[in-house]
Amino acid sequence: METEMALDQTAYTAPEKDLYEVGEMPPMGHVPAQMHAWAIRRERHGEPDKAFQLEVVDVPKPDSNEVLVLVMAAGVNYNGVWAGLGIPISPFDVHKADFHIAGSDAAGIVWAVGDKVKRWKVGDEVVIHCNQDDGDDEHCNGGDPMYSESQRIWGYETPDGSFAQFTCVQSQQLMHRPQHLTWEESACYTLTLATAYRMLFGHEPHDLKPGQNVLVWGASGGLGSYAIQLINTAGANAIGVISDESKREFVMSLGAKGVINRNDFHCWGQLPTVNTPEYNTWLKEARKFGKAIWEITGKGVNVDMVFEHPGEATFPVSSLVCKKGGMVVICAGTTGFNCTFDVRYMWMHQKRLQGSHFAHLAQASAANKLMLEQRLDPCMSECFEWSAVPAAHTKMRKNEHKPGNMSVLVQAPKMGLRTFEDTLEASRDR
Repeated sequence: METEMALDQTAYTAPEKDLYEVGEMPPMGHVPAQMHAWAIRRERHGEPDKAFQLEVVDVPKPDSNEVLVLVMAAGVNYNGVWAGLGIPISPFDVHKADFHIAGSDAAGIVWAVGDKVKRWKVGDEVVIHCNQDDGDDEHCNGGDPMYSESQRIWGYETPDGSFAQFTCVQSQQLMHRPQHLTWEESACYTLTLATAYRMLFGHEPHDLKPGQNVLVWGASGGLGSYAIQLINTAGANAIGVISDESKREFVMSLGAKGVINRNDFHCWGQLPTVNTPEYNTWLKEARKFGKAIWEITGKGVNVDMVFEHPGEATFPVSSLVCKKGGMVVICAGTTGFNCTFDVRYMWMHQKRLQGSHFAHLAQASAANKLMLEQRLDPCMSECFEWSAVPAAHTKMRKNEHKPGNMSVLVQAPKMGLRTFEDTLEASRDR
């Protein structure tokens, strides 16, 4: 483990200790023995306020190709809720560790590097993407790393996520932090942005092209807010779906061509048995929804792509309203996993059903470049104090969070800090 320091960091003095308070800055490159973390244990699986408990644990040690990052802020994602609940599977059945630290988004400072790490040095300010792999198979070398048997999501399928003072990641997970953003804004976007990027641009020949139309479910959420912006960046048209009229203005402000409130329709949930009276009622209502899309795209113009993640509640409609030869791309099932659809419309109209899972480094980096160039807004809706990690996940679990993405402060002593110098000064003023 090497600690060669970045040249652009301010020299400062601080005591060397084995444990620091949250928000207290250690000397640059000094790795304490222990750290504070929000830990989940198998016997605590349940709601976030039960599952997440503060513990003092050992600081992980990076191996030759890994990097230790001092976490300044972390993003809140639904996989933290899943990890706490132990649903659909317990993370302990995957990584076999004694405890689990959730968190698959972070912004921070490189604090120590393994002896084979060449691209990063202590003091570099970074954001972290959550794809890990062993790098030693054909998918990781000339193929798509997301197809590797070793592919795993850091902070969900690994035990060492971002809700701790330090996190240990593979060096290929690091990307440059946008300096125009605060720590908390930098921490909230990578997982959802990179996921949305791969969904829209990662599945040729159905990669998004200028002038195409995309139906975006959950348009005001983390995934949806980036999908709208990315669709705009590509010169295509986003049709956003919301379930709360108060979110219409937010979605339109992101650049959507139009917005539909799904509460105006009654065709949600699993598909009724085909050719029953219930099916006929559903189909009539689903076609009414399709006509609402035409009011935005033009009469008879179905969407080229459906950006899916609710799953069970919306999938029958998604597969219906997608155009002939179009694609339904899905990355989650937040309303349930039992997706149903009328397969006649799938095969007769030759539609593509495509599963999509996070992104590899090239895709995450391409998405991050748009953020570095200030062409995207991180859409941070809310930032929580370190003590509110369980409360933030409870809010997400109950779908009570504001439009956009949520962050939690970790080592950053307060909101609004953009530079290391400001952060250092604020940590001294604690």
